[in-house]
This record gives sequence, C-alpha cells and structure tokens, in this order.
Amino acid sequence: MNIGIIILIAVILIIVLFVITTYNTLVVLRNRVRDQWAQIDVQLKRRFDLIPNVVETVKGYAKHESETLEDIVKARNTFLSADSKEAEMEANSELSKAMTKLFALAESYPDLKANTNFLELQQELKETEEKIASARQFYNDTVLTYNNKTETIPSNIVAALFKFKREAFFEASATERENVKVEF
Repeated sequence: MNIGIIILIAVILIIVLFVITTYNTLVVLRNRVRDQWAQIDVQLKRRFDLIPNVVETVKGYAKHESETLEDIVKARNTFLSADSKEAEMEANSELSKAMTKLFALAESYPDLKANTNFLELQQELKETEEKIASARQFYNDTVLTYNNKTETIPSNIVAALFKFKREAFFEASATERENVKVEF
C-alpha cells in the first residue's frame, strides 16, 4: 500500500475520532445543563408548594394587604405557565421580589411574627432559597463549561455542525441587583 494512502486514512481516522469524541462530550455537557436546570426546578417547585401555606397564614393577620398576596399568587402562576427557561427565570425574579415584600410586611405584624406556623414556613422557605441559590450557582458553572466547549476552537466546529446552541445563564434581575433600602 502506498504511504500516502496510509497517511490519508490515518488523518481521516483521527478527524472522525475527534468529531465523535467532541460530539459525545457536547452531549454529556448539554445533558448536565439540563440536569442542573431540573435541580433548580425541583427547588422552585418546593418553594411554590410552600407559598400557598404562607399566603394563607398571612391572610389571617394582614387582610388589608391583599396587593402583596396577589403579586405572589400572580408570580407563582406566571412561573407555572412559563414555556421556556428564560420565562421561568423572569417569573422567578418577580416571585422573589414579591416574597421579599411579604416578609417585610410581616415585620409590621407582631402576632404574625410570633405565629409558630408562620415561623416554620418562613424557615422552610429560607432553607429552600439557600438550596435554590446553590443550585443556580452549580447550574451556571455547568452552563459555563458547556458554553466554553461550544464556543472554543476546534470543538466549536463540531458544535456548529450538529447545532449545539449556547445556553442562558441564570442571572439576577434588575430589581435583584438594586441596593437594598434600609430605614430606621
């Protein structure tokens, strides 16, 4: 056999192995991104399951504060009807804002602050928020790895060839970035 043909076959084999390896790596990374999003989703659903209990508890003490309670229910329903990750992220930001207002509102009602049920729900929500923050961080780390792989040479060639798309980071909304106003 001619040495040129052997070299050509070796080069083609190396290219094919590179494409296969890169493709498999991209699939694994994309699946990790999806898995991490699902982990966030699990925590968000836990939060949403707790919210009706918090709302009902607060209703008994703060009957005239219906706007805050309506904002929470609206944000929860918006999330549940979201059809994309981006829409879920936006609805989550709105819900976080509404929950912050709710807990600020609770400060105005000493009886509510002393209610055992409310305190337990508040603690569960706090723990859930911490889990959400941790899951968001891990998700963003996973997205970074995936996006780097889809955008760096030479794996970006394989990513473009097989239509691997860039994933969105879970970012804080504009309202979450604002300075907290503290009044005494």
